[in-house]
Amino acid sequence: MIEFFNTHKQVIIYVIFVISIVLLLRFVTKLLHNWLVKRSHLKNPGEVPATVNLIQKTLNALWIVLGFMALTFIIIDKDQYKVAKDNFMLVLYLGMVAVATLVAASLVQTWFKRKIKQKISEKEDTTSYKFLSYVAIFGVYFIGGILALIAFDSMRSFAVTALGGAGVVAVVAGVASQEALSNLVGGIFIIAFKPFKLGDIIKVDETMVGTVTDITLRHTIIRNYENKMIVIPNAIINKEKLINYDLGERKCCQWIEIGISYDSDIDLAKHIICEECENHPNIIDNRSDIDKFNNVDKVVVRVIGLDDSAVTLRAWAWANNFSESFVMKCDLYESIKKRFDKEGIEIPFPHRTMVFKEDQLNKFHNISE
Repeated sequence: MIEFFNTHKQVIIYVIFVISIVLLLRFVTKLLHNWLVKRSHLKNPGEVPATVNLIQKTLNALWIVLGFMALTFIIIDKDQYKVAKDNFMLVLYLGMVAVATLVAASLVQTWFKRKIKQKISEKEDTTSYKFLSYVAIFGVYFIGGILALIAFDSMRSFAVTALGGAGVVAVVAGVASQEALSNLVGGIFIIAFKPFKLGDIIKVDETMVGTVTDITLRHTIIRNYENKMIVIPNAIINKEKLINYDLGERKCCQWIEIGISYDSDIDLAKHIICEECENHPNIIDNRSDIDKFNNVDKVVVRVIGLDDSAVTLRAWAWANNFSESFVMKCDLYESIKKRFDKEGIEIPFPHRTMVFKEDQLNKFHNISE
């Protein structure tokens, strides 16, 4: 045993040294991770520090890989030392670039989160900051990827070109599809011209109505009233004609349309609709001072159509916003229907007369007899 130790003394010491360094680095990484987690919990209670955990895993994996590579120096020939050393330094460089990129992205994300929280507390629009955070984080990862490519001789010219001022645009334009660029430009247009912002209620079509929750580099996300997330590419939403219920004045006029039969009393039906609308808690008075002076009704009800089987009445009822107007419309349809039933106002519905062939034949035979 002593003879074996004396024979391989340098190798054994080298192995122990490498393993010790790896264990020490993992221990330091753990201490750093615990300190960062505690700091994160103090600043943001209940939030999982995902980036810190990812950095720990990346560093631990890097130390193990470098440790194995260092141990391979024992079994390789001396003429292969240079290649092995170059590979060792390459892995170390790539690992450091990856960690630095994660740290930079985390710092950028944290800064934007603080600014967004500050803007929310000051009740200011956060749309620009939310979008710019995506741009900044993308830029950090883009630069990190370019720095990683520099390590490879075959990709170095490409990386140097990409790091140039005009090169960044050229590379993005070269590797991205036309659709991706359209979405990116569409997102920039949305932020610049602000047809809508985060928190606005918009209507793209009858099936896409909801609150804007996020605007990314590629798409806009809307939460509809079923609590489902609708993802619309920026290039598409820029081409669509949409309604923004929160752009400018938020007051919303809701149409209450009901058809009555031709035999029903139109004046009574108009009086019931007007009365039910005025009694609803969400109704607001949108009359001008002149209208009030002239005793114009708070809710105007008019006949707007004489259809095949119904006289269509429409009431113009105002509410503070789209959400309240939608609730008001649903409530009014129910209350007006109940009042119509009580007052004898008929709402027409389609009738269908069915003629059976057998009955027709029996009737024909009876007549002929």
